[in-house]
Amino acid sequence: MGKFRTPIGARIRRKRLASGLSQVALARSLGISASYLNLIENNKRSIGGKLLLRIGERLGIDLKHLSGESEARTIAAIGELMADPLMSGIDIEPQTIRDLVARFPEAGTALARLHSAYADASTEIEVLQHRLKSDPLLSQLLHEILNRIAGIKSGAEILADIPDLTDDERGRFISNINTEARELVPATQSLVAYFDQTAARQRPVSPLGEVDEALIANNNHFPELETVASLLRQEVCGTGATDEPTVVEALRRRFGIACRIGGNPAAAGESVLAFSDTLPRSARVFRMLRTYASRAASAKLSEVADRLDLSTEEARELALRALSSYVAGAMMMPYDEFLDMAETHRYDVDLIGNLAGVSFEQAAHRLVTLRRKGREGVPFGFLRADRSGRLTKRFPLPGLTIPGFGHGCLLWPIYDAFATGGIVRQLSAFPGGGRFLLLAKTVSKQTPRFGQKPLVFSIMLACDIVHADRTVYGDGLDLGGMPVEVGPSCLPCPRLHCGHRQEIPV
Repeated sequence: MGKFRTPIGARIRRKRLASGLSQVALARSLGISASYLNLIENNKRSIGGKLLLRIGERLGIDLKHLSGESEARTIAAIGELMADPLMSGIDIEPQTIRDLVARFPEAGTALARLHSAYADASTEIEVLQHRLKSDPLLSQLLHEILNRIAGIKSGAEILADIPDLTDDERGRFISNINTEARELVPATQSLVAYFDQTAARQRPVSPLGEVDEALIANNNHFPELETVASLLRQEVCGTGATDEPTVVEALRRRFGIACRIGGNPAAAGESVLAFSDTLPRSARVFRMLRTYASRAASAKLSEVADRLDLSTEEARELALRALSSYVAGAMMMPYDEFLDMAETHRYDVDLIGNLAGVSFEQAAHRLVTLRRKGREGVPFGFLRADRSGRLTKRFPLPGLTIPGFGHGCLLWPIYDAFATGGIVRQLSAFPGGGRFLLLAKTVSKQTPRFGQKPLVFSIMLACDIVHADRTVYGDGLDLGGMPVEVGPSCLPCPRLHCGHRQEIPV
């Protein structure tokens, strides 16, 4: 399989021609050769970092559109579609998919949407099948209807097949058929009403997935919420830090909410935010700030949630919680201060988390949001997995193929981290040719009591290898050496001879 290159070359070429520039003129202004620019425009060379910024500035293309993130998501979605057993026997080369998206982006988007709709419909069918088997009311209604249909059928067959019935016998069978038919009507009406009621309150197949996609489409960065966070931080603690006593007092003063840790009882009529005494201090402060933000900035949060264009109220509620969490994280780790700290210490997550007074996971998640135009941090992808290997939170990057649900590749360091006590790092090559520095560490969500099993997750950050030397995690690694060949997950992975495969490949 050829190298993965997000098909942005055609976009650069179209913009160059529209600007009336020759390849030679644009190449000269960029400080590269015309032959190298020709390779870029024909998607034969990948670009990133400063060169990508210079091309965007010279041609007036927003980096968000030039980075090819939307095309990468479309390519990944079409790849998932082709991995579906339904497509068995249809062989389309990965390069053909990339060419399709490059030349006809709208057609690629249409295929991706159709695949998403198909996946949702398939899941809904499974849900309905489960209901047919397990819902006692539905089973009872269907049983009654089938019994009455069987009674009508039996009576009708007797009338049709036995010619020597007496008038009394014939009348009795006709009466029975009439009775069964009359009783069949309300039973059928009840069934229809049942489906109408359950359809009206039916939950979407994946409201969480819908929210994830909406956040990813916004690059997980919301400038207006950064402004809100700055104002709320000033309101809560002035120029000081977001320490726990200050936040506790702010909640009490503005909203009359008392914070209680462990078994401390609430006073009569008191509004209480309760925390387990096993919860770390940074997690308590985060939840306090999320509560503060959800109340103090409810109008702005609702405005942003409305713009996400979510399909259900449940998805909207999940989005409001996610946006409140975004503000809480930005209050604990102000954008400019945190970015400067990250750059100074070369993205040493443990160190900058300690300096900021936050957990490893909180610092890692904040790094993903540093996407302000003109002042971006290293672009990181983010993954979280539980002990079973199930992915519970994700934020992908172009070329970093991450399944939307389920488990990932066994060769990712996110799984190795469960067996170690520190950072696990790895240079990895994905099937499309994308090369990434992956780093992972396990974190505990609480301090367990004696005899209590800890709640542990593994956190993984990923950055394109072109940014690896900006981080401490690239030190001592041969960035041009042989990476570990990994995949997205077993089923769609094209590495047919991988010794770690756990599923039969499509």
